[in-house]
Amino acid sequence: MSSHFQSSNLNSLPTPDVQILTSNGLRIPAHTGILASVSPVMENIIDRPHKHHSSEIIIPIPGVPCEAVSAFIQFLYSSRCSEEELEKYGIHLLALSHVYLIPQLKHKCSKAVGQRLAIENVVDVLQLARLCDSPDLYLKCMKMMANSFKAVEKTEGWKFMQENDPFLELEILQFIEEAESRKKRTKRHREEQRLYMELSEAMDCLEHICTEGCTTVGPCDLEPREKRDPCNKFSICEGLQLLIKHFAECKNRVNGKCSRCKRMWQLLRLHSSICDRTDSCRVPLCRQFKLKMQLEKKGGDTLWRLLVKKVASARAMSSLSLPKRKREEQRETIHDHGIRNFRL
Repeated sequence: MSSHFQSSNLNSLPTPDVQILTSNGLRIPAHTGILASVSPVMENIIDRPHKHHSSEIIIPIPGVPCEAVSAFIQFLYSSRCSEEELEKYGIHLLALSHVYLIPQLKHKCSKAVGQRLAIENVVDVLQLARLCDSPDLYLKCMKMMANSFKAVEKTEGWKFMQENDPFLELEILQFIEEAESRKKRTKRHREEQRLYMELSEAMDCLEHICTEGCTTVGPCDLEPREKRDPCNKFSICEGLQLLIKHFAECKNRVNGKCSRCKRMWQLLRLHSSICDRTDSCRVPLCRQFKLKMQLEKKGGDTLWRLLVKKVASARAMSSLSLPKRKREEQRETIHDHGIRNFRL
């Protein structure tokens, strides 16, 4: 028996009535009542009829180091396991906790083994995680392999697994492929959301320019203010002002030959599609676009309706992120001011 288990206070317990037999022949005395109360598997072994009618019960635990068995029995008594033991025998204790149905120890071991996971042993730990039904450890192994697959391919564990377990290899490759697909979808989704948010901010800037003006462009019924401070979205607002100036002066804005004017037409149409203040809105052509869409009934093609929906959703989310007082101020500003033409 290892020294740490010998130091346990067994004087207060009855005489041991079961022997745990390790792989090197070491016998660890224990108590059937304690083992049966902690492990249902141990209880079944203890209650099983024995061939030899003797008072001594022997439970063999082969295949793991005797120190790991000793640490395992100590945990059954004390529900404690040192970090040193988890570091040295974590893999063995994980297997024992699974076989003998000790969930508390299994959780500790899964966490400890996961913290010490390395490229060199990740394939072996993955196989153990599958056998021991440890989903958290399994997922951690899979993620490490997906992130460092080229390095894992060079390990002896990977080469051995390729030769002996082709189904596991297929499982790993499928996980990596799905992980790459998820990354691409996530990246594409973020890019789309960024585009929708930029269009939402462009709609805010368009209304801002049409109601109160910004630096060089504003409503024709408001006096120009040379010292007007840039707004908090000036990076977008400035580009929109340049586009409006071009749109006002371009001779090809109607026939569709100018790409910049075409972009301005699309912004005006997009604003009209999401605007819910048709009667009081002062953005140019808002009402005209509304009437045109009503006459067309369909309101544009499917892709356009999807774009409108996404931009409106992004705008709503952006509005909710503002303080309540700021939202109210914006509503009052939009209702109190308005134009039908720009001041350039």
